[in-house]
Amino acid sequence: MTRNSIIYYSTNHKSPEVSFKEALLKGLAPDGGLYMPSVIPKIYKNELRGYFHLDYPEIANKVLKHFLSDEINDNDLKSICRDAYNFDVPIERVYNRNYILRLDQGPTASFKDFAARIMARLMHYFSSRDNLKFTILTATSGDTGSAVASAFHRLSNINVVILFPAGEVSETQRKQMTTLHDNVKVISLNGKFDDCQRLVKMAFRDELLSDIPLTSANSINIGRLLPQAVYYFYAWSRLANGMTDQAIFSVPSGNFGNLMGGIIAREMGLPVRKFIISTNANNEVPELLRTGIYRTISPSINCISSAMNVGHPGNLARIVALYGGMMNEEGTIVRNPEFIRMRDDFFGISISDEETRSTIASGYKKHGLILEPHGAVAWRGVEAYKKLSENSKNQLFVSLETAHPAKFGDELNRIPGLSVPVPESLAGLNDLKEEFTELENNYDNLRNYIRMLHNQ
Repeated sequence: MTRNSIIYYSTNHKSPEVSFKEALLKGLAPDGGLYMPSVIPKIYKNELRGYFHLDYPEIANKVLKHFLSDEINDNDLKSICRDAYNFDVPIERVYNRNYILRLDQGPTASFKDFAARIMARLMHYFSSRDNLKFTILTATSGDTGSAVASAFHRLSNINVVILFPAGEVSETQRKQMTTLHDNVKVISLNGKFDDCQRLVKMAFRDELLSDIPLTSANSINIGRLLPQAVYYFYAWSRLANGMTDQAIFSVPSGNFGNLMGGIIAREMGLPVRKFIISTNANNEVPELLRTGIYRTISPSINCISSAMNVGHPGNLARIVALYGGMMNEEGTIVRNPEFIRMRDDFFGISISDEETRSTIASGYKKHGLILEPHGAVAWRGVEAYKKLSENSKNQLFVSLETAHPAKFGDELNRIPGLSVPVPESLAGLNDLKEEFTELENNYDNLRNYIRMLHNQ
C-alpha cells in the first residue's frame, strides 16, 4: 500500500489493519469485528457539481475510485461499473418534492443487486489476478441471498453457501436462490435470520475451518457497503435544486447496511439533512435513539417486511464506531457513542404490519403509488416525520423502495384494482427445479456441511 492508501480497521480494535482487498476477501475481521475505513475520503463541490451530468455507472466509478484507486486501475474500475450497472434506476415523483427511489430493476429485482454485482466483480478481479479460490458464506433475510446467488453464479473460483431462515422469506425470494444450482448451495435453517448471521460469524472464527478460505457477501463485508453509497449520490444529483439543497432520505432498515451506505455518502460530502430510520416491529435501533439503551430482540419478530426481521443489526457496530463509540459483536456497548449527534442526524420510527398494509393501500388510493412492504415502511416514515417537523413544505424527501412489488403479490393483491406486472427477472421461476438443504439450528451441522462441500 502507498502512503495515501486507505486502510481498514476492525470495530473491535484487536486485529491488524488491512487493505481493501484483504478486507473484501476476509469479510469479517479475525477478532469478530467489522472492517471500517480509517479515513472516509471527501468529495468536494467541484466534483459533486459534475455528477449532475453523469449517468449511474459514471457516478459509481467516481465515488468508488476514492476508495479503490490504489488497488485497481481506473480503466478496470470503469469497466466493472459499466458492466455491473446495466439496468435502469427510476426515481418516481409522488407529489411536490416527495420521491421514491426505485432500486428494484436489477437482475433479481432488489436493491441488493447494486452491491452484490460490484462485489462479485471485484472479488473475481482480485481472485483471478492472484489465482485464489474461496467460499462465500452468507446469511439472508430475503433479497441478499438471491442477489448474491445471481451475482456469483458460475464463477469458477468461488463457491457460494447461503443460509436463510425457514418460512421467513417469500416463495419468490426462496426460488431465486434455490433454482440456480452449480456453485450456489442454499441452506434452509430452522431458526431466525439472527441465527443464520450468528452461525456465519462463528464459521469465520472457527479454527477447525482455518484451512478453508471463507469470506462473506453480507453487509458485514465492507465491499457491500461502499457501492451502496452510490445511489444516494445518484438520487441527489437528479433531484437537487443546486449545491446547497439537502435531502432527507427515508431508509427501510433491517441489518442497517443500506443506511450505512447513506452515512458513508454523507461523510464523503453528500448534502444530507437527516436520515429517517424506518424499521418494522424490530425496533431496537429507534429505541436506542430514544433511550440510549440498546436491547436486542431475540427471537426477532416476523413481519411482512421480511428482509427487515433483524433483532440485532450487524452494521450497528459500524454506526456506533462512526459516532465515537464501540459495540462488540454480542451487541454490548463498550463505549457510548455521541447520542446527541446521532439524534440530530437520525429520526427513528417503528412501523407495524397494520400500518404497513394501510400505507400500501392509501399510497395506491391517493397517488397511484405501488409500494411493497419495505418501501411502505420507508414511505410511512416520511409521513410520520412530516407530521412532527416544521418547514418541510419545500424539503426534498427521497424514500427508498428496496424490492419489486411483484415479489409480494400476496400482500398487494389485497388492494382493490391493483395489479402488479411481473418483471422478466421474476418470470418463470415456478418452472425451475429447486434444490436446498435443511439444517437444524446447530453450528456443528454447518461446519460439517462446509467441510463436506470443500472436500467434494
